[in-house]
Amino acid sequence: MTAIQAALLGLLQGVTEFLPVSSSGHLVLARALMDLEEIPVLFDVILHVATLVVVIWVFRKRIGGILAALYRFLIRKNKEKDQPNLVLAMQLAGATLVTAVIGLGISRLDVREAPGIVSALLLVTAVILAVTIRSRGSRNIENIGWIRALLMGAAQGLGVFPGISRSGITIGSGLLWGMDRKAAGEFSFLLSIPAVGGAFLLSLKDAADLSDTVPPIALIVGFAAALAAGYASLRLLLRLIANGRLWVFALYLIPVGVWGLLHFGI
Repeated sequence: MTAIQAALLGLLQGVTEFLPVSSSGHLVLARALMDLEEIPVLFDVILHVATLVVVIWVFRKRIGGILAALYRFLIRKNKEKDQPNLVLAMQLAGATLVTAVIGLGISRLDVREAPGIVSALLLVTAVILAVTIRSRGSRNIENIGWIRALLMGAAQGLGVFPGISRSGITIGSGLLWGMDRKAAGEFSFLLSIPAVGGAFLLSLKDAADLSDTVPPIALIVGFAAALAAGYASLRLLLRLIANGRLWVFALYLIPVGVWGLLHFGI
């Protein structure tokens, strides 16, 4: 892999990680077009880590509040105002457990080398986004309830499939299950933190293979490109969620999915 190829993949990851179009699906199609099918999955995960840094920065106040509440709880000096963040932390932990169970099962069905299947799954994401057009939820992040939290964890587990947008299926499901736009977006991105971090730890076993196929400079360039593009795309997506425009990405995914099916087959 060259530095230019890494930069292109990093930019693609940064733009598509937050926009509900499936970053992993786009990486599969891009690698196929670049004839880079032998790149270890750790490279994809490292690009995801770059966009994870963006999530932590953008939601740093909420994350700081959760960590502070957990700390005060552990030293038995928690305050009444900490209760919403403590409940949210437990809901995120429960949803993450559901994600792990489903995601580990799905990860055994490796479709990273099957761009045709990924193209079909992009069309599934388009349908998920399209049905959110009429969503009118009202529950904020402090009263989403356990059932919705666990269902979003399950939705994120399904997002392990390349072609199923993690942000698209989690935000979309949150909207359809009665959450308001801000809550669905915030819970979705907070939920991504342990998921991406866990995927990174699990993929470290591929570190030796990565060094054999991806030069350090290419890895650095790809990471930096994903970081910069990710920040811009997250800010854009948060504005679109607030305006109820999540469905517009279905208009992009449908032709891309159809093209992929025609180009790669299934």
